[in-house]
Parts: sequence; structure tokens; C-alpha cells
Amino acid sequence: MTVEIKLRIMGARACFSRAEFKTERASYEVITPSAARGIFDAVYWRPGLRWVIDRIHVLTPIRFQSLSRNEVGDRVPVATVRHAMRTGDLHALPRAAADNRQRRAATILVEVDYLVTAHLILTDDAPVGDRLDEPLALATRRARRGQCFRTPCLGTREFPTDVALWQGPPPAHRLPDDQRDRYLGLMLLDIDDAADRASRFFHAVLRDGVIDVPPFVAAAVRP
Repeated sequence: MTVEIKLRIMGARACFSRAEFKTERASYEVITPSAARGIFDAVYWRPGLRWVIDRIHVLTPIRFQSLSRNEVGDRVPVATVRHAMRTGDLHALPRAAADNRQRRAATILVEVDYLVTAHLILTDDAPVGDRLDEPLALATRRARRGQCFRTPCLGTREFPTDVALWQGPPPAHRLPDDQRDRYLGLMLLDIDDAADRASRFFHAVLRDGVIDVPPFVAAAVRP
């Protein structure tokens, strides 16, 4: 029997970047299943388990905001970080130079509120005889207490989110009439690790404020 867990996910700002935009960031209209799975992973994760997103309830009106922000163009090489950790010499870590910062525009979401339903499955790496009852109980307890392995975020780390366990029927949404039922286009579903980390997309449809997420192997999912 599949046991579902519901998380209430809220935040002042969010950016779930569209894959087709390379330089400037532009968010999808709602949270993607991939981003939602990352939040569930922040609450509870261990090898051999995987969260599967089932439904996304959009509870507040979809509102966008445009802003500009500074981004660093380069990353610190991994070898440099390891050398600094080994020797303790932090001066070897290069600082982001002023000319390396890039000012970019972004279209983000504001005042988001979602109720996301997911369930756990065992992966091929799970030990033989492994069960789901214990990890489900641990995940539920951690969500109820607000415990996370890392700070969950809404797309990017500068947009943290408040996460709470939800039990009972979903709350009523506050979407206007023109947002309750609409086609959202192709949306990122998740990354296929078995296919050289290829991106998988699906046709997202909002029906009375709810997105039903197809299974990863469904025919509706396309590369």
C-alpha cells in the first residue's frame, strides 16, 4: 500500500528556472516536481530511497516580479578547495573579483504557497528485504518537527522556504478564475540518472488549482 506524505511549502520569493533560458533566469509559473523532490530530500533522504511527487496544489495567485542581481561567473576549482581543506590555508581560495560579477535580470515568483503530495519508493540500490515503513515514520516525524538535513529552498539558495507537515484535506486555493484551469506548457519533471542525466519534461496542466504529476515512465514524459 502506498503511503503519501503532504508538505506545505511557502516562501516570499521563488525561482524555478526554465530550461530554455540560458543567460537570464525566468521561472516556471509553479514549482517543478524536481524542485519539490529536492525539498522532500532536504527533510529526509538516504541511499536506496527516492521521493516520487504525485500532486501539486497551488494555493496562492501566480505572481511574477522582475529584478536584477549580481552573479559570479566562475566557480572555485574543486582541487583548490581540497588543497585549502588539507592545508588550512584559506588565502589560497580565490575571491570573486569585481570584474567577474555579472549583473543579470531574473523573473521570479512572489508569495508562493504549495501543498505537495509525495510517496517513497525503493530504488535498485536498496538492500534486499528493505522496507518503507520505518523511513516513512522517520520522514513524517522529521517533517512534523521541522527538521531538515539542509535548508530547503525554492529553486535557488537565496530563496529559503518554510516547510510543514500537512495532515487532512487540502486547504482551499485562492486562485483567480483565469488561473484555476490552464495549460502551463512543457515543464521539467526530473533528471534521468539512468540516461546520462537527461532532462525529462511533461505537459503540465492546472485543473482547479491542482497539477497531477505523471509517473516518470509515463508516455506523456518526453526528453
